[in-house]
Amino acid sequence: MNHLIIAMLNIHRKANLFILGIALIRGATVLSSAAAERVVVPPPNTTAGIQWDAAEPKPDDRRLGKLRTTDDSTFPMRPVTRAEAWPARRDDIRTRVLVAAGLHPLPKRSPLNAIVYGQVERDDYTVERVIFESFPGHFVTGSLYRPKSPATSRRPAVLNPYGHWKGGRFHDRGAEGVRQEIAAGAERFESGGRHLIQARCVQLARMGCVALVYDMEGFADSVQLEHAAGPRRDDAGKPGYLLFSPQAELHGQTMFGLQTWNSIRALDFLGTLNDVDPRRIGVTGASGGGTQAMILGAVDDRIAAAFPAVMVSAAAQGGCTCENAPYLRINQGNIDIAAALAPRPLGLICANDWTKALESKGHPDLKALYTLLQHPGDYEAHFHLQFPHNYNAVNRQHMYSFMNRHLKLGLPEPIVERDYVPLDVATEASVWTEKHPKPEGEGRGEPHERKLTADWTRATEAALQAMSAEARHGVIVEGVTTMVGRLPAEVGPVKWSPLRASDGGNYRVTAGMLNVAHHGEQPPALFIYPKQKWNRQLVIWLADAGQAGLFGGDGKPIPAVAALVNRGYGVASVDMFGQGALAGGGGKAVRLVTRGKGNEPYQQAACYTFGYNPPLAAQRVHDVMSLVEYLRRSEGDRPAERIHLVAIGKEAGPVGLIARIVLGDLIDQAAIDAQGFRFDAVDRFDHPMFLPGILRYGGMDALWALNRKRGAANIDGANAALGALGN
Repeated sequence: MNHLIIAMLNIHRKANLFILGIALIRGATVLSSAAAERVVVPPPNTTAGIQWDAAEPKPDDRRLGKLRTTDDSTFPMRPVTRAEAWPARRDDIRTRVLVAAGLHPLPKRSPLNAIVYGQVERDDYTVERVIFESFPGHFVTGSLYRPKSPATSRRPAVLNPYGHWKGGRFHDRGAEGVRQEIAAGAERFESGGRHLIQARCVQLARMGCVALVYDMEGFADSVQLEHAAGPRRDDAGKPGYLLFSPQAELHGQTMFGLQTWNSIRALDFLGTLNDVDPRRIGVTGASGGGTQAMILGAVDDRIAAAFPAVMVSAAAQGGCTCENAPYLRINQGNIDIAAALAPRPLGLICANDWTKALESKGHPDLKALYTLLQHPGDYEAHFHLQFPHNYNAVNRQHMYSFMNRHLKLGLPEPIVERDYVPLDVATEASVWTEKHPKPEGEGRGEPHERKLTADWTRATEAALQAMSAEARHGVIVEGVTTMVGRLPAEVGPVKWSPLRASDGGNYRVTAGMLNVAHHGEQPPALFIYPKQKWNRQLVIWLADAGQAGLFGGDGKPIPAVAALVNRGYGVASVDMFGQGALAGGGGKAVRLVTRGKGNEPYQQAACYTFGYNPPLAAQRVHDVMSLVEYLRRSEGDRPAERIHLVAIGKEAGPVGLIARIVLGDLIDQAAIDAQGFRFDAVDRFDHPMFLPGILRYGGMDALWALNRKRGAANIDGANAALGALGN
C-alpha cells in the first residue's frame, strides 16, 4: 500500500493550538452496525472499555429534538449593524439561494429561440403570445403586454410571475366571488377581479411599461412537466434524472431551481427586445409569484425594483415544492432573501394570512436596514389585514405607485386602474395553436424530464469547464462551504464537560462532552494520550463507528491507534451526529419530515427536510469543526503544535474530505480512506451520505481534487495512516 507524505500547512498557527489538560474524563461510545447502516447501542456487558454509562448524562443536543419545517418555525431576519457589513451578508444570501437552486455556477445559457406572435390589439395596449426555451426544448410560455403608442425611447419593463392561482395565467375567479370582492372594496371592476393576473399587466402597459407574464411550471400553457410530485425512485442506466428523485437532488436539480432559471431566462428574453430599457426592469408577483419575485431580485442585479406581495414573512416560508429546496432556509428566511435586494427598491404587501406577522417581525428590521444603507425611501410595506390572501385592486394600486416612482415613469398620482376586456383563452391567450402545436410524445412527461435534467447537467459542467482552474476551484469551495453551512469562525466558544478517565498502562483515555453553546450542540469526545514522550502532535480519528472505531472488542485501542500512541501522538475522536449517544431515537441517523401531515405525495419531498435542516454529512462536519475549535482555544497546560486528521469509512471518509476543505490550514496533514464510496450510489433521502447538490460539483472526484491541493493522502486502511502522517 502507498504511504504518502503530506506537506505541512501554515505552521505559524502552531502556537495557537491547544489540547485539554490532565483532568479530562473518559466518555461514551457505542458500536455501529454497518450492515444496517445505522448506529445501535451495545449491550451493557460489552467489553469495550469506553461504553456510555447509563447513569451518566446524555448529550443535551438540540439536533436530537424536533426538526425545523416551513410551517412551525419562525425565521427572524439576521440583521447587520454596520453598512460595511451588508455586501458580505447579501452575497452570503445570494450564494445560498443559487446553491439551493442548483444554479451555482449559473449554467451555460443556450439559445432562447424566442417566438413572439399573434398580436391582439386593445384600446391603448397590445398583447402577444410568447414562447422561449430556458433549456433546449424546454418551453417557457406567456403573454407580452405593450403600450399601443409608438415608443419614442426604450421603455421600462415589469416581469409578472404568478402563484398557485387556479388556471395560472388563465385564472378566472368567476362572477359570484368578484361581486363580494367589489362589495368589500377589494376590487373596482368585475374584469379586474375575475382575471387579476391580466389586470396588473394591462394597467402596467397602460402606464407605459412592457409587461411579461410567464407561466409557472405545470400551469396554463406550461404542459411539459408536473408541477409538484412526490419522491421518486430513478432507474439506473437511463440518461438524465427524474425531478424529485435522489439523483436529481444530488445534482441540485429541483422545481424551485427550474422556476428560478426560467425567471432568469425571462430577463434574458426582455433583454432581446429593442423597446425595453435594461436599466429599468421591475418584478412583481403574489403568493408563489411573490416567492419568484423575491428570489429573482435576490440573485439577479438586473432587477431594478421588486414588489413581492403576500409572501414575505417571518412565519410560514412557502408551502409548495416550487418554493422550497435543500439549503434554502438554513441560516436565513424569506425576510433575509427579500432584503438581499437592498439597497435597490423593495415593496411588500401583507394581508390576513401568514404575512401579517411581518408588521412586528421583519418590517422594523427591513426599515432599519434601508435606513442604515441611507436609502430609507426605497423600502415600503403595506398592511391591509382586512383582506385575506390576495393581490386585489387595493394592493395593486400600491404596486403601480411603486413602479411609477422607482422605474421613473413620471405619471401623476394617484394611478387609477381602469376596466378592460380580458383575453379569450383559446383565441387570444394560449400560445399553442395549429401552427405552434403543444408538445407531445418525447416533448413532455418522463422522456422530456430526463432530457431536461441531462441538459441541465451538461450546461453546468460547461460553465465549470469554461472557468480557469483557479476560478473553478473557488466556485466548488464556495458551494461546498455553503452546503456545510458553518465556517470555523462561526463555531463559537466550545467548553468541556468531563465524564470519565481510565488508565491503559502506557496511555491515558479521557472523555466527556463538548459544549457548543452558540449552536446548542453537545457531541461526545474522547482522547488518548501517551503518558510519556508526547510529540506535541494530535491526530483526530474519524470512523463510521464514532469513538468506538478507535477500540477493538477487548476495549483496547486498535493496532493503528496504538502504534500512533506508541510513537508519541495523541489521538482524539468524536461521536459525530447520528453516532453513539447522538444516534437519536428509532435507530436511524437521518430523520425526514413532511409538510403538514404528509398525506399528499408532494408533501414528502426532500426539500421539506433539507431546506430547513442540514444534511447529516454537514452536521458531522460541524462536530469535527467543534472539536478543532476546542483544541485551538482550550486552555489546557500542554499545547499541541500540530493537528492532523485521519478519516476511515464510507461515511467518515467523505466527511473528513469535506471537513478538510472547510477547516483548511487548521489541519496540518490528512490521511483519508473513503473505502470506495461514491455519491452517485446514494439512492434514498434517508441515506447517511445524502448530500444534495454534491454531484453538481463533481462528487468525490472534486472533493479528492481539492484535498490533494492541500496534500491530503488517499490511504488504504488504518495502518496506512501511520506512514501517511510521517514522523
